[in-house]
Amino acid sequence: MSTLSIIFEDNHLVLFNKPAGLLTQPTSLENESLETLGKDWIKNTKNKPGNVFLHAVHRLDMPASGLVLFAKTSKALSRLSQQMRDRLCKKTYLACIDRTMPAMEGHLENYLVHDHHRALVLEQKEGEGKWSRLEYRVINQKRGISLLEISLITGRYHQIRAQLSHIGCPVIGDLKYASNRILGQNCIALHHSRLEFTHPVQNTHIMFEAPLPDYWPLKS
Repeated sequence: MSTLSIIFEDNHLVLFNKPAGLLTQPTSLENESLETLGKDWIKNTKNKPGNVFLHAVHRLDMPASGLVLFAKTSKALSRLSQQMRDRLCKKTYLACIDRTMPAMEGHLENYLVHDHHRALVLEQKEGEGKWSRLEYRVINQKRGISLLEISLITGRYHQIRAQLSHIGCPVIGDLKYASNRILGQNCIALHHSRLEFTHPVQNTHIMFEAPLPDYWPLKS
């Protein structure tokens, strides 16, 4: 069983630092997830009888690590979800690739289609393709490895993984998207490192960060 790393918690929300290899939410095939572990933690530490309200405001891919925000009330969930839809939450990721980027900073802009547990990248709008944009800058390079800081403008399924792979720079360990380097079991070098948003009840701007895992091939 995975252990929980809690970055912040109050009566309205809780922010976890998810380890790689753990689902954000349970599926029909796998029950252990950040959500189920979080509900168990609340039930045990807060002595709550019955069902616990805990819902993910956004998700993080199973092999990725980093910040995941959960709402503890329906009001908080509604307000935080609206912030996500309005792109008022700023999400910053770190990613390692085992080559150099075409430029030290820039953006990637494509259309993405969700297909059989993968994201397919399209250069032009076709069918159900969704506009997808991220901005990046290289913050460290050593021994042929580049560490990128990535700001997500849109939050599409597997967006960072698919767009980096599309330009020939897959995330280290991401065998699904053409990386030829294994980082660990169910583990890729993609980490949600910083999240900024407005508190759903106090209406204050807040920012949280999560440290990189120890096994990363390169750090800032």
